[in-house]
Amino acid sequence: MTDQLTLGIGTRLQHTQHGPGVIVGIRYASYLISFINTGIKEIDKSDDALDEIIPENVTVEVETTSEVEKSLLKILKTWGGVNEVVPLGDRWKNGTLSLQPADKSLKPKEMPIEDFFHKIVMLRDRLRVLEQQVNSHKKLDDEDRVNLQQYITRCYGSLTSFNILFRNKEHYFTGEKSGNE
Repeated sequence: MTDQLTLGIGTRLQHTQHGPGVIVGIRYASYLISFINTGIKEIDKSDDALDEIIPENVTVEVETTSEVEKSLLKILKTWGGVNEVVPLGDRWKNGTLSLQPADKSLKPKEMPIEDFFHKIVMLRDRLRVLEQQVNSHKKLDDEDRVNLQQYITRCYGSLTSFNILFRNKEHYFTGEKSGNE
């Protein structure tokens, strides 16, 4: 880590204990870092367990509130809205998902639809992060990026059956528009 400069909002970091994260706030002697696995933590700027991955907005002073807001919006777009609230369709609330084997002597599996929906949303968010990582990967050439992007798009297309669970259409899975899967 650099001692003289303050890393800016949006800098991607790796912490040996908390994993990957992004700076979302700056204080005099610490950073507020949103870690994918452990949430927002305040980490001392001199913490040896912190490694810079992609520096952003490196400055010698703390950023203003308006810059923080702009950077936070950029982070949310970049990381796929990790904390985005995605509402379940009203007709499914308090519902149960039942899986009944063809063999009636076997027990069916039931789970709250909210739990199943949460797993679908987590899958979607992880696909978005994967998509972002593919698009920004420094060792992939353009052809590899396009091939992986098409594969991810087909994954989204395979998940369109679950769109019925979402309250808002803007949260729907979308695949290839041309229909040639």
